[in-house]
Amino acid sequence: MAQNIYDTPEFFEGYSRLARSVHGLDGAPEWPAIQALLPPLEGLRIVDLGCGFGWFARSARTQGAAHVLGLDLSERMLARAQAETKDPGIAYVRTNLERLELPKGAFDLAYSSLALHYVADFGRLVGVVFRALRPGGYFVFTIEHPIYMASTQPGWLQRDDGRRTWPVDNYAVEGPRVTDWLAKGVVKQHRMLGTTLNGLIGAGFAIRHVQEWHPTPDQLAAQPALADEMERPMMVLISAQR
Repeated sequence: MAQNIYDTPEFFEGYSRLARSVHGLDGAPEWPAIQALLPPLEGLRIVDLGCGFGWFARSARTQGAAHVLGLDLSERMLARAQAETKDPGIAYVRTNLERLELPKGAFDLAYSSLALHYVADFGRLVGVVFRALRPGGYFVFTIEHPIYMASTQPGWLQRDDGRRTWPVDNYAVEGPRVTDWLAKGVVKQHRMLGTTLNGLIGAGFAIRHVQEWHPTPDQLAAQPALADEMERPMMVLISAQR
């Protein structure tokens, strides 16, 4: 069973205060870049892996998606999503992505935002998603960048020349990494970027775009705190097609 950290009170309360939790997609600085990777959503059948509060599901429906299935392990997240959704075209189901099963050819788009780095058996999940997509369907997702995750330090280190550096430890050693983020003992699964991309290729996907995300000049001017994201990539955005 995957760690269900989002249902612990300390973590859930902290997560609920994040800008992306309060303001939804508009509070996620990477959202404009994700939008550029998405196909037109009109008429699509979509599965959202790790749907959280349901922000993407509701947005997809406003853009004409035919139906969205939101999946998440957290009862607290799903309860919030359900409370804020009054749309028969959206269904939420509690699911462990480690054991995910989906009907073959049922979806046109699989989407996931910052959830798949919690999944240990990425290869199995990718295979399930590939079979669940119709030919030509898209798999668009974001994960924590492995450079960001591959650190056992609490944050930035100061170099002798006064500049800051991000500590990267044992990058080639893949597997669980334990970190303190919003709560102690959060387990994430470290994979090298090549492992993620080759997992997609091995399942049969064609990789369409990979972006090691960083803010635009306009975003930096509006939100100077995003300057840290120019020092090291915090997340990677990937679009693949069946």
